[in-house]
Amino acid sequence: MLPAMSRALLLDLYELNMAASYLKRGMTSPATFSLFVRNLPTRWGFLVACGLERCLEYLDSFRFEDEDLEYLRRSVGYDGDTVGAFRDLRFTGDVRAVPEGRVVFAHEPLLEVTAPLPEAQLVETYLLNQVSYQTAVASKAARCRLAAPEASMVDFSMRRVHGGEASLGVARATAIAGFRATSNVEAARILGLRATGTMAHSYVEAFPTEVDAFRAFAEDFPDRVVLLVDTYDTARGVEKAIEIAREMADRGGTLAGIRLDSGDLGGLAKEARRALDEAGLHRVQVLASGGLDEDGIAELAAAGAPIDAYGVGTKIGVAEDAPALDTVYKLVEYGGEPVAKLSQAKETLPGPKQVWRLPDGTDVIGLAGENGPPGAELLLAPVVRGGRPVTTSPWHQARDRFEDELASLPSPLRSLDPKPYRVGRTDALKALAERVSDRIRDREFD
Repeated sequence: MLPAMSRALLLDLYELNMAASYLKRGMTSPATFSLFVRNLPTRWGFLVACGLERCLEYLDSFRFEDEDLEYLRRSVGYDGDTVGAFRDLRFTGDVRAVPEGRVVFAHEPLLEVTAPLPEAQLVETYLLNQVSYQTAVASKAARCRLAAPEASMVDFSMRRVHGGEASLGVARATAIAGFRATSNVEAARILGLRATGTMAHSYVEAFPTEVDAFRAFAEDFPDRVVLLVDTYDTARGVEKAIEIAREMADRGGTLAGIRLDSGDLGGLAKEARRALDEAGLHRVQVLASGGLDEDGIAELAAAGAPIDAYGVGTKIGVAEDAPALDTVYKLVEYGGEPVAKLSQAKETLPGPKQVWRLPDGTDVIGLAGENGPPGAELLLAPVVRGGRPVTTSPWHQARDRFEDELASLPSPLRSLDPKPYRVGRTDALKALAERVSDRIRDREFD
């Protein structure tokens, strides 16, 4: 059996090495790190901020337990003074972040951490891990919403995401992006989501005939009957579902829907809808699943497929076309001095920042201390002060926030293949970047 996981050790070794060195040298002045995405994935026009809730929980509980410290001393080789310093270390800093559910763009900080340098350094890996993955999933879920705005979306991803903890994150991220339910029962329990599910083909195969399977399911779960109709022949499966619907009606029950999981989903959905309507079953919904993502959903919607709901699994759970966002966590100020990285194609902007959203929906990045453009809205807000969260991030509030964002999304960004969007920069930020760059070049290259 694997030992219990230590959250404090969920970091890269170089974080510990740097923190140990800082502590030895008394380098504990305040440092500000900025977490942002350098470049958006190909064809993605925006991101949906997500993952903050787990970050707040992590920062609030950050500490090294005795067994962690013993491992660091015995197996990693840190000396007694360093282990003692780690023993006393807690996160005591401040964090400003973009609330979950808001739309963001490349180079905009999703969060900024200001804390004594060792503390701010040690939390890098976990913050990147949570924000990067959940933001990618929420953003892909949002693209599915854009592909078929009138249809319901359901998270079917658990069986192929990369671990149980990840599956909980996916369920939450997709809920924030407006998915109506999840097949993940534990996620539904923890988050208060609606658990949903029908049957597998194996259920149908386990009975003498398809109609026997349908009849048994309708008898056992009369209040939530959705029948999977494509185990053998879809058209015949629909006919048998109609037969069961009539039997249920005689008992006062109702068939909720049928599910299509293979083949020409668009053509089969049209045939199924026609058969259901001819039978007077206008309220029976048609659900579709099977290797879908925003592109597949968009094709079905464009073809006029009468699909009421989509079960979206693997491709959204692993954010298949963008499984790793180009997310970074970079030092922008230390000891009151703005700093920057000048590496080619990886330059960073110095100083703590703020992002303003203008009334026309465009964004501008500037310095945290400057006045923003008239009428603009601040995106970064305090979420942690003195090491303690000052706000919570319930998923349902983030979902409501996202619904407002989706409704006001500029038309060019509603495309699944939008033109690149460039965020503006204030004159003050541009001037600081130039001064810091000149100072570094004078110091390092003279």
